[in-house]
Amino acid sequence: MGKQSIYWTSYLHKKTNWEIYLAATDFGLCYVSLPNEPFEAFTSWINRRFKNYKLIKTEEKFATNIKEVNNYLNGERLHFSWQLDLNGTAFQQSVWNALLNIPYGQTVSYSEIAIQIGNSKAVRAVGTAIGANPLPIIVPCHRVVGKDGSLTGYRGGLNVKKALLAIEGVM
Repeated sequence: MGKQSIYWTSYLHKKTNWEIYLAATDFGLCYVSLPNEPFEAFTSWINRRFKNYKLIKTEEKFATNIKEVNNYLNGERLHFSWQLDLNGTAFQQSVWNALLNIPYGQTVSYSEIAIQIGNSKAVRAVGTAIGANPLPIIVPCHRVVGKDGSLTGYRGGLNVKKALLAIEGVM
């Protein structure tokens, strides 16, 4: 059996000076880095998820993705139109699918996500699944806040979470 192709590129958003890595399989977008996350974090994630792969750098494959991310970061886009290839456990996927249902410009709490997926006692597990989200910004984990509305942990740092919520008019 041949190696699976993982296509990737990087993008620099000039206004924020954020560098973002994007990766896709033949089935869809599988990874978007947090702003200014090192390339090693990207390759480490790929190595954990895909055992037999080859990385192929290509900007052409991501032209639409880059345009949409750019428009989102400029406050000009509310939704993304891409096919996603979410790679995670069944529990993680249920959490990530719940995140996809949070409307632009709104926030929900971790406990609301736990209730939505049918496991109200799994608030900490929901937080762990959110922290493992391979498609931040696209699968909007930045829209999840504490029960009292406070900003809580974010793998990319609270300054990035605040900036993303500000783009959506929440902050």
